[in-house]
Amino acid sequence: MKKLVLAAALTGAATFASAGTMEEPMMEAPVVVEETTASSSAAGVWVPLVLLAIVAAVVAAD
Repeated sequence: MKKLVLAAALTGAATFASAGTMEEPMMEAPVVVEETTASSSAAGVWVPLVLLAIVAAVVAAD
């Protein structure tokens, strides 16, 4: 019976002894997401307009 009590006491002491350390916790760096914005919402309109003007100039020259 004494050995059983001694084993239980040592097991309990070992559990509490390894519960944690005094180190400061490691904090993860925050994730920063940068959104890119277009210079203008009508930027995609200029290319077709220029192509249309070139085609119109070629047709008018013939």
